[in-house]
Amino acid sequence: YNAIVNTMLPTPTKIHYLFNLRDISKIYQGLLRAHKDYHDTTQSIIRLWIHECFRVFSDRFADANDMEAFKVILGDKLGSIFDTSFNSICPNKISPIFGDFIRGESGSIYEDIVDISQLKHYMETVLEDYNTEPGVIAMDLVLFRDAMEHICRIVRVIGQPRGNMLLVGVGGSGRQSLSRIAAYISQFSVFQIEVSRNYRQQEFREDIRKLYWMAGVENKKTVFLFNDTQVVTENFLEDINNVLSSGEVPNLYSPEEFEEVKQALMDEAKSEGAADSSDTLFAYFIDKVRSNLHVVLCMSPVGDPFRNRIRQYPAFVNCTTIDWFTEWPKDALLEVAERYLEKVDLNPALHESLKKEELMKNCASVFVVMHQSVVTASKKMEEEMKRHNYVTPTNYLELVTGYLNMLTEKRKELGDAAKKLRNGLFKIDDTRAKVEVMSVELEESKIKVQQYQKECEEYLVVLVQQKREADEQQKAVSARSAKIGEEEVKCRQIADAAQADLDEALPFLEEAVKALDSLSKKDITEIRSYNKAPALVQDVMEAVMVLRGQDPSWAESKKQLGDPTFIQQLVNYDKDNMSDRILKKIGGYVSRSDFNPEMVGRVSFAASSLCKWVRAMEVYGRIYRVVEPKRKKLREATDQLQEKQNNLQEAQRRLKEVTEKIDLLKKQYDEKLAMKEELRKSSELTQLRMERAGKLLSGLAGEKVRWEESAGILETNIGFLVGDCLIASAFTSYMGPFLSDYRDNLVNKVWLPQVKKLHIPCNPDFTISNFLAKATDVREWNIKGLPSDTFSTENGIIVTRGLRWPLMIDPQCQAIKWIKNMEKGKLKIIDLQQHDFLRTLENAVQFGAPVLLQNVHETLDPSLSPILNKAVIKQGGRLLIKLGDKEIDYNPEFRFYITTKLSNPHYTPEVATKTTIVNFAVKEQGLEAQLLGIVVRKERPDLEEQKDTLVLNIANGKKKLVELEDEILRLLNAAEGSLLDDEVLVETLQTSKQTSQEVSEQLDVSEETEIKIDFAREGYRPCAQRASILFFVLNDMGRIDPMYQFSLDAYIDLFNSSIDKSIHHNKLEDRILALNDYHTYAVFKFTCRALFEKHKLLFSFQICSKIMETAGKLDMEEYTFFLKGGVVLDRETQMDNPCKWLSGSSWDNVTELDKIANFHGIANSFEQYARDWNIWYTSPRPEETQLPGEWQNSCNELQRMCIIRSLRMDRVAFCATSFIVNNLGNKFVEPPVLDMASVLDDSNCRTPLIFVLSTGVDPTSGLVQLADQVGMNDRFQPLSLGQGQAPIATRLIKEGVKEGNWVFLANCHLSLSWMPQLDKLVEKLQSEEPHPDFRLWLSSNPTKEFPISILQAGLKMTTEPPKGLKANMKRLYGLVSENTFSKCKKPEKYKKLLFTLCFFHSVLIERRKFLQLGWNIPYEFNDSDFEVSENLLSMYLDEYEDTPWDALKYLIAGVNYGGHVTDDLDRRLLQTYINDYFNENVLSTPYYRLSSLHDTYYVPRDGPYQHYKDYISLLPNVDSPAAFGQHPNADIASQIKEAHNLFETLLSLQPQEKAAQGESKEDAVLTMAQDVKEHLPELIDYDNTLSVLAEDRNTPMGVVLLQEILRYNNVIKLISKSLTDLEKGIKGLVVMSEDLEEIFRCINEGKVPNIWSKTYPSLKPLGSWIRDLVQRVDQFFKWAHTGCMPLIFTLSYFTFPTGFLTAVLQTSARTNNISVDTLSWEFIVQILDDVNLTGQPKDGVYINGLFLEGAAWDKKNCCLLEANAMQLVTEMPTIHFKPAEMKKKTGRGIYACPCYYYPDRAGTSERASFVVSVDLKSGSSTPDHWVKRGTALLLSLDS
Repeated sequence: YNAIVNTMLPTPTKIHYLFNLRDISKIYQGLLRAHKDYHDTTQSIIRLWIHECFRVFSDRFADANDMEAFKVILGDKLGSIFDTSFNSICPNKISPIFGDFIRGESGSIYEDIVDISQLKHYMETVLEDYNTEPGVIAMDLVLFRDAMEHICRIVRVIGQPRGNMLLVGVGGSGRQSLSRIAAYISQFSVFQIEVSRNYRQQEFREDIRKLYWMAGVENKKTVFLFNDTQVVTENFLEDINNVLSSGEVPNLYSPEEFEEVKQALMDEAKSEGAADSSDTLFAYFIDKVRSNLHVVLCMSPVGDPFRNRIRQYPAFVNCTTIDWFTEWPKDALLEVAERYLEKVDLNPALHESLKKEELMKNCASVFVVMHQSVVTASKKMEEEMKRHNYVTPTNYLELVTGYLNMLTEKRKELGDAAKKLRNGLFKIDDTRAKVEVMSVELEESKIKVQQYQKECEEYLVVLVQQKREADEQQKAVSARSAKIGEEEVKCRQIADAAQADLDEALPFLEEAVKALDSLSKKDITEIRSYNKAPALVQDVMEAVMVLRGQDPSWAESKKQLGDPTFIQQLVNYDKDNMSDRILKKIGGYVSRSDFNPEMVGRVSFAASSLCKWVRAMEVYGRIYRVVEPKRKKLREATDQLQEKQNNLQEAQRRLKEVTEKIDLLKKQYDEKLAMKEELRKSSELTQLRMERAGKLLSGLAGEKVRWEESAGILETNIGFLVGDCLIASAFTSYMGPFLSDYRDNLVNKVWLPQVKKLHIPCNPDFTISNFLAKATDVREWNIKGLPSDTFSTENGIIVTRGLRWPLMIDPQCQAIKWIKNMEKGKLKIIDLQQHDFLRTLENAVQFGAPVLLQNVHETLDPSLSPILNKAVIKQGGRLLIKLGDKEIDYNPEFRFYITTKLSNPHYTPEVATKTTIVNFAVKEQGLEAQLLGIVVRKERPDLEEQKDTLVLNIANGKKKLVELEDEILRLLNAAEGSLLDDEVLVETLQTSKQTSQEVSEQLDVSEETEIKIDFAREGYRPCAQRASILFFVLNDMGRIDPMYQFSLDAYIDLFNSSIDKSIHHNKLEDRILALNDYHTYAVFKFTCRALFEKHKLLFSFQICSKIMETAGKLDMEEYTFFLKGGVVLDRETQMDNPCKWLSGSSWDNVTELDKIANFHGIANSFEQYARDWNIWYTSPRPEETQLPGEWQNSCNELQRMCIIRSLRMDRVAFCATSFIVNNLGNKFVEPPVLDMASVLDDSNCRTPLIFVLSTGVDPTSGLVQLADQVGMNDRFQPLSLGQGQAPIATRLIKEGVKEGNWVFLANCHLSLSWMPQLDKLVEKLQSEEPHPDFRLWLSSNPTKEFPISILQAGLKMTTEPPKGLKANMKRLYGLVSENTFSKCKKPEKYKKLLFTLCFFHSVLIERRKFLQLGWNIPYEFNDSDFEVSENLLSMYLDEYEDTPWDALKYLIAGVNYGGHVTDDLDRRLLQTYINDYFNENVLSTPYYRLSSLHDTYYVPRDGPYQHYKDYISLLPNVDSPAAFGQHPNADIASQIKEAHNLFETLLSLQPQEKAAQGESKEDAVLTMAQDVKEHLPELIDYDNTLSVLAEDRNTPMGVVLLQEILRYNNVIKLISKSLTDLEKGIKGLVVMSEDLEEIFRCINEGKVPNIWSKTYPSLKPLGSWIRDLVQRVDQFFKWAHTGCMPLIFTLSYFTFPTGFLTAVLQTSARTNNISVDTLSWEFIVQILDDVNLTGQPKDGVYINGLFLEGAAWDKKNCCLLEANAMQLVTEMPTIHFKPAEMKKKTGRGIYACPCYYYPDRAGTSERASFVVSVDLKSGSSTPDHWVKRGTALLLSLDS
């Protein structure tokens, strides 16, 4: 522990290396888990001890070096204490793994897991089980050793009481997945918060309460998994800190809420003996929570938050075990790749030279190279382009899984295509073979046809003969048959007649039988019972007896009735053979009227039945007598007929025999005929087939060759797939965020060479777009709006093929247009400002619709996480996803696109892991193509329409060709049996082929025409190229200021406008020239109104240099030097500077310039022409002065600029201006003045108009004036935004849209939280129909938060005082309307004084450019000051006859402008100017001069308003310093600063070159700190000084000395201590505090830390400051050491010079015994050199070390003098500061020169810079002259 604490120190990058005694207890906690049966040897206990040390100490180490150092310490301790070595206990020095889970249910023993394969098998099984749990999101993890170790570590900690973990690693490194597996192994629940859109502290506390309920009340073992991406507010971390440290979160429960917990726990607590008070129960509850709850914190080490949080929340380190997730080691990357590659057969059959095993290993190693190369490229891109990209293990896993999917997909795709072609080819070959067979068959079938023909003819002769005989027989049989038929008819007639007669009797018969049947035995007995029967009964019975042929007596009747069969006998009675006698007898009975059944029935029912029977028999007998003869006749006829029929049958049989014989012959004949016909048809079919085959083979002959080639290529490509898919899958996984240069570099210089080196098969002509996209798809994309350049095509591929949802960086809305067109009709568009965006998203997920989430910023809404993670759960065959708090069905058709308008967003690793970031920034090539299309469409609509039609035709044609070929192949593949039998197929193939040929011919024609059109279009290429260059210059401006955002759409509108408005020429070259000139200036004009003054020259220069660079007119080496200057790295080899007047930095520039080809020898020329160079160097306009020697003739303009850049930085802006004028024209250096009316004309009701504010100008009055001019005064509604104004603003806009108002929302920067809503309102305007008069005016300070889409949609105007007197006066005259100009009653006075007032205002504003020589404090004079002063002027002139000069000067300079002025010396300057510009001479002197430039600035003669404006327009564009009363040198400081800013900004737009690898920042700072320490002066011995001073210690001078010693000693101690602490902090011996981090930063940047400079102010850089400190301390050391005051004091060495000067006055007062209040200073500047001063002055002190700024000193005449050219400061001779009694000074010829402590004349709020006012003779000029010059004395400089 001690060794670790002393070695592993918490450095700034390793702030978590904090150890405490808990760590020792954690080791013992682990050792106490030992089991006596398993840890019963020394070795086993030592291994356990090593394991615990690794877990507690080394798991937090962030790099391999620390890990190795730890192993060395461990080895030492093992050797010295246990007398063993680390290697003998742990072979290969690998940490052991312990765990208590491997035995599962059989018992938890904390044991040494030696068998890694067993551990792996166990964990894979657990993972499998986990993935099958219902409702979990399945995880596909590769459990390599590192991952398993992390799981074991987490299980170890959460298995211990109160064990919590801090997992540190970037997003995607597996922290959460592995934690879930660990919790699953330990059988713990996992609790994780769901951060939704409005999730804040209240919701978090609610979740904590749920968590506490689970752990404390439900007694569930719970892991609280918390990720730092879920930190919505830092309060969350404060609460977690409390959970970790004490378990108590302050104010988590209100009394009512805790009551519920209390009730739930009451019984349990009582049973365990806890008191039932609230406090006791709360403690009991918290104790249970802490027992069951294990916090696992996942944090990212990226950026400062991690370091700050570790400092702020100590429990994160103290109460957790830290596990640092390092980048996956190479072995892990390899293992993951190999594990995945095992699943696929890399098909080595195609590459004999490689074994399968070797190929797999090579592919795995390429994966590793790819991953690591992208990490390197990301760092490079960050350094060069300031673009961040994070590469995480998730990307790597996606790469490997993507590779397998792609390989499978591509193999299937190419395999199917090849198979289809091969099948087609097989069918063609098969057909050809069949044709050969068929030609032989055709000949044979012709011979057979002839043979059958002959046989048929022979048969026909026999058949005809026999047919004739059969026909005769047929005739005879037919005649006989007809005759028999007639006889049959006659017989039938006889039979019918007999039957008809018989049919009459039958009904009676049937009725009688029925009647008999109805008689029962009873009925018969009834009749028998009569002794004497009634007469009718008796008659009936008699009749019956007659019929029966028996005695007709009653006795006989009774006898017969007794027979049981009586009735039956009657039924069976022989009715056909009744004799005539019986019939006659019966007839007698029947004929009687009473003998009927009805009458009889009245007497007896039975008798009536018998009566019926008798009557029936009588009828039957009678009729039968008639029928019988007929029957007989019938029988005879029938017998004859039968005989004839038999004869006929015989004849027919013979006929049948003959017919059958004929049929047989006919059948045989038909068979022969059919065979002949079949053969004929067969040969015809064969003939037809032959014809079809001919068509087929000739039609597909071309295809056959092509298909064979294609199939061959496809089969070859299948062989290349292993390597091709490697590159392609890496490209889609990693390349999205990179620009094309980085992509090309990685693919062509890193990946492909590596693939080839390892002999992995790969297509030598591999390109991403050919491999991953079909040409037809790409053309379709281009038609839908995707630019046609390669970069955009690659982006299209990444978007459509990426495994994650795409997040497109789309500043120019290229991607959004493409997506909208591609997904037209179905696309749902949302943004995070919509309150119901989640509902739209839910519906889309359920119904499988595409969704576009637009305009996101750098953070994504946490509620999108499930969608981004594709966290789909399978449940009972359904796919579900949890969105917010509900589960919804997931449709696999769902697609999700995200876009941002930010041009360079910085997304966290977590976002990079969840999405595929794709950079859709517009590229030169793509934009140029778009602009070419636009210009040709305008200039030659015929060409462009033709081109558009052709592009569509060619696209459709090629698509049709592909479709036709697919159709041919499909038909060939689908055909069963022979192709030649399928007429439809052959016809379709023929048609397809014909169509294909026609399409091909059309395509050839179209492509030829396209080439001609393209040639014609190329004439307009220079125009598109220029427009493209200008757009990119414009686009780059956004990197300079966040408000400079320009949309491509607006730019294209401007380009169209330029095409319409520029001059048309018949000659193309002239037209191009005119259009380019017009458009270049249009862009300049359009952009300038949106730019601040300081960026306008830069913009012109960038336009100029880019145009020249593209034209090849710029030497890039020289241009780069012009921007960067020379940096000397090795001064040893540098030539000595031969010129004393040349500064070191200038000489550095010259020696580096000498190394450029066209400048060889320039360094030597300074020795050769030293005097000439000095003349050139000190000339006021070196850019126009001749260069010394041959350099005048040998230098072009840029080379001359390089020389000026090297020596005279102050003239850079001037030569940049002339460079622009010479190459582009004068108008590009004269930005147009903002004209709101013209901006209004350019706008429409949908365009916001945005004022970008700068201090000093308020656009409101100008806007009110404009509203007045256009009659919108009544409908102008201004509102200043701020707290609570948002609803009013929303209402004003909505009303304005309806009613056509002007709405002006001022100060949008004060309402940034409302900006997204404003963005939505502006977006709505684009789709609504606002009132045509509606205008939305906005104003805002520059801010990054202002919505980009509003800036792009709107017209921007900067409001700031323009640069220069001319521009300012022009603007001020613009503020004064003609009415105002002519309203004063004394116009002759007013007009002149208005002009001087304008000049006064402009001078005050422009004077700021002179920095400290201008104003001590830069004041923001504004338009209101001018407007109030103009009102005062007009009013006072009207009211007073004589001009009230004093009143006017007092009110204007003293009150109005003077109200801003806080510095007395600035007030003096103001007064000087007002006295010059407001006096009687202004009115009385014609052309009164306003400056020393006689012919330039004067009051013009009286005239109308326009006359003054015309005069102003004649003023120079660039102001000479003399216009302000300044020396020409005054400009130099500001011009140098301006040049530095220009270069810095231009360089920021260039890609940054990657710096060479040198020492680390920490090492560099350590070296510098050591150097500073070595140069620190010794402390001055204060006590010794006291004794040396003796009596003088209480004198004023002694007190000053002692005070200064104390102050300097304190500074030295402070510096020494902070440097020591800094060294310790860097080494990790102490924690780096914020102060130490500040010191670290300052030393690294070469600045003086604030904490050091509090004793005295200074602007010197660190090196100069330390040297100055040494000199300061030296002065006081000598004084203290000797006790003698120095002969000459350096005033600047005093920390409080005013205290020293007061002490001098006090000394003088005491010496001369006068009051100190009566004393002031007399200043005598010495004429003699310091060496001639032999002793201290009798009174006062000699002071040196003063520098004169803004003038020179005439030593001879002892007065101020104009400075020489380039002489910015002059060292003053020693001055005798002599106390003198105050006397009224006349002051004539004396300039009261202020003396300042350092160049910042304003000082700070803690300490003023002003020290004393020194009277100096003003020489030949008046004191006012030096006031305007800003002349002052400085005690120290800034270098």
